Amino acid sequence: MSKVHLSLILGILSIITPYIGLVIGIFGSIYASKLLCNININGPKERKLISAGKVCSVIGIFLHTILLILLSFSLIIFFLTSV
Repeated sequence: MSKVHLSLILGILSIITPYIGLVIGIFGSIYASKLLCNININGPKERKLISAGKVCSVIGIFLHTILLILLSFSLIIFFLTSV
Protein backbone atom coordinates (compact mmCIF):
# COMPACT_ATOMS: atom_id res chain seq x y z
CA MET A 1 0.00 0.00 0.00
CA SER A 2 1.42 3.35 -0.97
CA LYS A 3 1.22 6.67 0.82
CA VAL A 4 -1.29 7.93 -1.73
CA HIS A 5 -3.69 5.11 -0.97
CA LEU A 6 -3.25 5.65 2.76
CA SER A 7 -4.45 9.24 2.48
CA LEU A 8 -7.55 8.08 0.60
CA ILE A 9 -8.24 5.30 3.12
CA LEU A 10 -7.94 7.76 6.02
CA GLY A 11 -10.35 10.09 4.28
CA ILE A 12 -12.94 7.37 3.73
CA LEU A 13 -12.55 6.07 7.28
CA SER A 14 -13.12 9.57 8.63
CA ILE A 15 -16.56 9.58 7.03
CA ILE A 16 -17.74 6.12 8.02
CA THR A 17 -16.17 5.66 11.47
CA PRO A 18 -18.41 6.93 14.26
CA TYR A 19 -17.03 9.14 17.04
CA ILE A 20 -13.32 8.81 16.20
CA GLY A 21 -13.84 9.94 12.62
CA LEU A 22 -12.99 13.50 13.63
CA VAL A 23 -9.50 12.49 14.76
CA ILE A 24 -8.98 10.27 11.71
CA GLY A 25 -10.15 13.12 9.47
CA ILE A 26 -7.68 15.54 11.00
CA PHE A 27 -4.81 13.08 10.53
CA GLY A 28 -5.94 12.32 6.98
CA SER A 29 -6.15 15.98 6.05
CA ILE A 30 -2.71 16.75 7.43
CA TYR A 31 -1.22 13.69 5.73
CA ALA A 32 -2.81 14.57 2.39
CA SER A 33 -1.56 18.16 2.65
CA LYS A 34 2.00 16.93 3.25
CA LEU A 35 1.75 14.60 0.26
CA LEU A 36 0.50 17.40 -1.99
CA CYS A 37 3.61 19.43 -1.16
CA ASN A 38 5.81 16.76 -2.77
CA ILE A 39 5.44 17.93 -6.36
CA ASN A 40 8.30 15.81 -7.76
CA ILE A 41 6.94 12.48 -6.56
CA ASN A 42 3.28 12.87 -7.46
CA GLY A 43 1.99 12.33 -10.98
CA PRO A 44 -1.47 13.36 -12.19
CA LYS A 45 -3.12 10.12 -11.05
CA GLU A 46 -1.58 10.32 -7.59
CA ARG A 47 -2.61 13.97 -7.25
CA LYS A 48 -6.22 13.04 -7.94
CA LEU A 49 -6.14 10.31 -5.28
CA ILE A 50 -4.52 12.62 -2.74
CA SER A 51 -7.08 15.35 -3.48
CA ALA A 52 -9.92 12.84 -3.12
CA GLY A 53 -8.48 11.74 0.24
CA LYS A 54 -8.25 15.33 1.41
CA VAL A 55 -11.83 16.09 0.31
CA CYS A 56 -13.10 12.97 2.10
CA SER A 57 -11.18 13.97 5.23
CA VAL A 58 -12.68 17.47 5.21
CA ILE A 59 -16.18 16.03 4.71
CA GLY A 60 -15.57 13.64 7.62
CA ILE A 61 -14.36 16.48 9.84
CA PHE A 62 -17.42 18.55 8.93
CA LEU A 63 -19.89 15.71 9.55
CA HIS A 64 -18.41 14.76 12.89
CA THR A 65 -18.23 18.36 14.04
CA ILE A 66 -21.94 18.76 13.28
CA LEU A 67 -22.59 15.46 15.09
CA LEU A 68 -20.75 16.64 18.19
CA ILE A 69 -22.57 19.99 18.19
CA LEU A 70 -25.96 18.28 17.93
CA LEU A 71 -25.02 15.80 20.63
CA SER A 72 -23.91 18.62 22.93
CA PHE A 73 -27.13 20.57 22.38
CA SER A 74 -29.26 17.50 22.98
CA LEU A 75 -27.46 16.72 26.23
CA ILE A 76 -27.79 20.33 27.39
CA ILE A 77 -31.51 20.35 26.62
CA PHE A 78 -31.97 16.98 28.30
CA PHE A 79 -30.30 18.06 31.54
CA LEU A 80 -32.00 21.47 31.60
CA THR A 81 -35.49 20.03 31.14
CA SER A 82 -35.17 17.08 33.53
CA VAL A 83 -36.50 17.78 36.98
